[in-house]
Amino acid sequence: MAKGVLGMVLAGGEGSRLRPLTNNRSKPAVPFGGSYRLIDFALNNFLNADLLQIYVLTQFKSQSLNHHLKQGWNITGLSGRFIDTIPAQMRMGKRWYDGTADAIYQNIRFIELADPAQVAIFGSDHIYKMDIRQMLDFHSAKESALTVSALKMPIGEASAFGVIEVDEEGRMIGFEEKPANPKCVPGDPEHALVSMGNYIFEADVLAKELTEDAENENSSHDFGKDIIPKLYPQGKVFVYDFTQNSIPGEKDEVYWRDVGTIDAYWEAHMDLLQENPPFSLYNRQWPLHTYYPPLPPATFTDAGENKVKVTNSLISAGSYIQGAQIHKSVLGFRSNIDHGTLVSECVMLGDTKIGKNCRLRRCIIDKNVEIAEGTVIGEDIELDRERSTSRLRVS
Repeated sequence: MAKGVLGMVLAGGEGSRLRPLTNNRSKPAVPFGGSYRLIDFALNNFLNADLLQIYVLTQFKSQSLNHHLKQGWNITGLSGRFIDTIPAQMRMGKRWYDGTADAIYQNIRFIELADPAQVAIFGSDHIYKMDIRQMLDFHSAKESALTVSALKMPIGEASAFGVIEVDEEGRMIGFEEKPANPKCVPGDPEHALVSMGNYIFEADVLAKELTEDAENENSSHDFGKDIIPKLYPQGKVFVYDFTQNSIPGEKDEVYWRDVGTIDAYWEAHMDLLQENPPFSLYNRQWPLHTYYPPLPPATFTDAGENKVKVTNSLISAGSYIQGAQIHKSVLGFRSNIDHGTLVSECVMLGDTKIGKNCRLRRCIIDKNVEIAEGTVIGEDIELDRERSTSRLRVS
């Protein structure tokens, strides 16, 4: 029987740049798009590629994430298929994961038990679609020890990523993690080639590199800082061009968004609401699975002279909109909005109650928030700052 592919999803991120949304949950558990969590997009890439031997490595504030995975991604009982969460267990000593490579190393026993040919190590906090089988085909064709997925990024944003240099064959010939002065793509001074943080390793190569890295006291035990810089000079690391990935039913231009900051998180939601959104939630050939609670459909009712008006918005199940106006906004499950209220360019994570005669503009409202009648948010920045540190939990 041919050896298969084992998926390892790194889902232990603290997400400090996304606070306060990550005050009580890990970054992969942050809701997105009304009905989803950030981790859903990585898992759907595996699911739609029929790669369903997956370990999800968790660490910080993982209860919300574990609950979501148990409810929405439980495939126990399917022969040879599993999505199992592996919390940090301090197998290698009384310490948390020291880096991305250490997270895999501390769970290397699970790789040994699965005995795969390749290990696909993916992050869990980006918005994108990728047919991982196409990356695997590229990896096999190049007889690569490690394949790193990459895409072009504006040079001004590239310092937040690992910056790559490649030759004509796609072989990695240079790599620098989060450089202050990123090298541009040859002939294209406006862009750099950056790592997406998705890796396919030959399993034996991965085990060898992780073991040697763990024994190196000077290592930070990180794929970008240590493993890749050590491995690529050997000439067996190749770079997969993400723009060549093709999704059935999708436009040719690929979409990838790092939602690591509040601004980027809000902007990615606004992308969903464009006339021709660059990222579609509706492709039946690439369904996006998640957990849907048992809720009634969203309900819209007028309230006297206050008529409901909803434009360019996504409204999740269980929401009750009474005599309110919703424009260019994304509302999560059980968003209740009373009459006379205007909601514009907002993101509500759900389980939210908005009183009557409010005006909310460009807000991100976390779960379990109640906003009192007549409240105005998004029009007076100083007042908003005062409220966000007192009684209103608004980000």
